[in-house]
Amino acid sequence: MDLSTPLTYLPGVGPKRAEMLEKELRLRTFGDLLYYFPYKHIDRTRLFYIHELTADMPFVQVKGEILSFEEEGVGRKRHLTAHFTDGRHVMDLVWFQAAAIKWARQQYHLGTEYIVFGRPTVFNGRINIAHPDIDPAESLSLSSMGLQPYYHTTEKMKKSGLDSRSIERLTKTLMDKLTVHSTFEDQDYTTVAVNETLPQWLITRHSLMPLGQSLRAMHYPLSADELRRATYRQKFEELFFIQLNIVRYTRERQAQSRGHLFRIVGDYFNTFYKDYLPFQLTGAQKRVIREIRADTGSGKQMNRLLQGDVGSGKTLVALMTMLIALDNGYQACLMAPTEILAEQHAATFREFLKDMPVRVELLTGAVTGKKRRDPILEGVADGSVQILIGTHALIEDSVVFRNLGLAVIDEQHRFGVAQRGKLWKKNTLPPHVLVMTATPIPRTLAMTLYGDLDVSVIDELPPGRKPIETLHFWEERSESLYRGIRQQVSLGRQVYVVYPLIKESEKIDLQNLEEGYALLCNTFPDLKISKVHGQMKPADKDAEMERFASGETQILVATTVIEVGVNVPNASVMIIQNAERFGLAQLHQLRGRVGRGAEQSYCILVTKYKLSKETKSRIQIMCETNDGFEIAEADLRQRGPGDLEGTQQSGIAFDLHVANLARDGQLVQLARDTANYVLDNDPSQSLPGNAPMWRRLYELTKNEMDWSNIS
Repeated sequence: MDLSTPLTYLPGVGPKRAEMLEKELRLRTFGDLLYYFPYKHIDRTRLFYIHELTADMPFVQVKGEILSFEEEGVGRKRHLTAHFTDGRHVMDLVWFQAAAIKWARQQYHLGTEYIVFGRPTVFNGRINIAHPDIDPAESLSLSSMGLQPYYHTTEKMKKSGLDSRSIERLTKTLMDKLTVHSTFEDQDYTTVAVNETLPQWLITRHSLMPLGQSLRAMHYPLSADELRRATYRQKFEELFFIQLNIVRYTRERQAQSRGHLFRIVGDYFNTFYKDYLPFQLTGAQKRVIREIRADTGSGKQMNRLLQGDVGSGKTLVALMTMLIALDNGYQACLMAPTEILAEQHAATFREFLKDMPVRVELLTGAVTGKKRRDPILEGVADGSVQILIGTHALIEDSVVFRNLGLAVIDEQHRFGVAQRGKLWKKNTLPPHVLVMTATPIPRTLAMTLYGDLDVSVIDELPPGRKPIETLHFWEERSESLYRGIRQQVSLGRQVYVVYPLIKESEKIDLQNLEEGYALLCNTFPDLKISKVHGQMKPADKDAEMERFASGETQILVATTVIEVGVNVPNASVMIIQNAERFGLAQLHQLRGRVGRGAEQSYCILVTKYKLSKETKSRIQIMCETNDGFEIAEADLRQRGPGDLEGTQQSGIAFDLHVANLARDGQLVQLARDTANYVLDNDPSQSLPGNAPMWRRLYELTKNEMDWSNIS
């Protein structure tokens, strides 16, 4: 059967249901529904007696009959109670809301034997189940019920009668159409009639369940072990095709993509290294420069991701790489996500280079008129501007380079892939690309999101940097917090105070920030305090940031707009109010705003007293380690990988339905190794036995725009 058949052809799905399924769950075809897997299964092979039930049991089923109905309350408090007995004891079944009460009254009758299923609770000393699943006992066989699937639905779907049970019925109808009986390894089993997507040698090599059997078992497993094997097959397949796609594109790009040849390390680099280097390079910085040197000297285009915590020295590595480009007669550019960050990079580069004969210019939206056209744009066009730093203004059509050889992209996750791709068109031969991020990316995520990039890591801090000390304060301890602020300011240091600004409650959050600002002004009348948040005009915001950066103000009260922002080495304290409302990655990014000078720095996480278990864990991790990669791994475990689809960040061509990058790290590596093995042995994609695999990869990627060659 054709899995592209619209769901309107499935019995039980009319036009309205089809529209709802597409709008709410993106389910349009038989194939979409087949791959819409349950989020859990519950064992329905066992019956309980009422006297065995307790409030801490997850789900139970009881066989018996309804003795009587009782309706109480009015309005929102109206509810229907059915007194249900197993012949020995009595429990209550409860329905709320008018529609549910009316439906239960019509559907269920006294004296009929039912099997009731749901989660037990205790109310007024009696066991009750709210909104239970109820089926006539004669229509159900315990042995055939097995592990019952449960499907995610939305509130809108539930209100229109499309709940988990409805999805299950539709899936069952589809399965009845697709299921056939087969034999595998001398065993009879039921399987879904679909074309296998993996070659037989690969299935055997990794002891994988056949695709059809795994699809049936994902919905209706005969045992927990069969469900485990089916899940393994589906996870492997998802991760394998993602890795096969990435590895294939990477190899094609490496084979086809010529790059500018940086033949020499010349005067610019050597002079800077001998006479201008502000401090000794760390071993990690030297290693990364060697890796970049090998790439740019190979004749192939470099696409390298440079990871390193805030303050690890990525900017210096970027500058020294640019000097190699200059030594070979090329220009270089750096694209930053904000004007203030671009200005900071320009100032840092000029400070590093001092009186070296290197022309560095800044191009942002704020540079306008004659000053912008002449000399900057003309200098870029004639080659006299050797290093151009800016925001997305760099990708405008009016910016024409004479010979761009290297493009550095800072905090690349803040630029869309299409934006980054425009940099490629700035030269006949695309420039070498160095992508920098201060957000440490867990290995499994890097292997998937940035799998076509070579990865370098700076995992050492420059000499003289002291680890930031992170402390947890309750809201009630404000007096000791203020004493700490006063002490640091008396030593000549500066302080950040950050409040959350979450879209869902912007008014409340902004009010909290304003109240906090007023409180600090009252507490420290002798100090100068700046205030910054995203709803201010850009010019006002930049002016306040500049006052803090120059040391004119001692305290900066802000939202997370400073997460990627000014470099203020003199700032030694980061106070994060309502820290329970921030994720680990954001807390770590904010902490990285301090600790940039030689002095001891502090990060204070201020929370309310009552915290969830997950929040306590986040706060504890922050207090225990400064290692960005440890924090990134923990963040991935807690939050999951997020949205991997779309062009904004990754270019991954298809969704993950079952696999989880946080928990399936070993499987990601196995999928990667297998993809490399496949391409080593079938580089031309022509071996007959592999045809189903290449056909499936084409199906998965055919509707996607090809972002593969863009870092």
